[in-house]
Amino acid sequence: MEDQAILELYFARDEAALVETERSYGGYCRRISMRILNSQEDAEECFSDTLLHAWNAIPPQRPSRLRLFLGRIIRNLSFDRYKADHAQKRGGGELPLVLEELAECIPGGESPEETVLGQNLTAVIEDFLRQCNARERQCFVRRYFFAEPVGEIAFRLDLSSNHVSVLLLRTRKKLRVRLEQEGFYL
Repeated sequence: MEDQAILELYFARDEAALVETERSYGGYCRRISMRILNSQEDAEECFSDTLLHAWNAIPPQRPSRLRLFLGRIIRNLSFDRYKADHAQKRGGGELPLVLEELAECIPGGESPEETVLGQNLTAVIEDFLRQCNARERQCFVRRYFFAEPVGEIAFRLDLSSNHVSVLLLRTRKKLRVRLEQEGFYL
């Protein structure tokens, strides 16, 4: 079923919207969550929560790309679940590696001032990604938004794992330089 038809079901408050969302995007959403949480049960719960969030958000929102809308919801829910589950310990899976890689060029913090800086940081990163070439952007987003393993990115883009690793390293270095130019320091 097309996205517009699914959205019309949401706007009509027809529960068939949830069935169609499951059919069209269930696998996609669960893969995102599994990469982050490394747990089938947690991924299932996050997907259920994603459906609830979508049900509550549509209407009034009318996402132009339902796939990305759902991907963002499940990604955020999965990261929240990961943080809650690993507050005092480091777990396995891809997320610790992804966060460790990004730690070398992204500052972090918790204060209100740092929250505002985080919003500015987001804008700078979005602008940086718009200026990257398509391959760099694809690798970066797959790795640091969807937490895909390097090998999977390499397979999807028909590159070697080493090529993807080097591309990610160079992109992180360019991002770090850009962030420093914008006044963000580690």
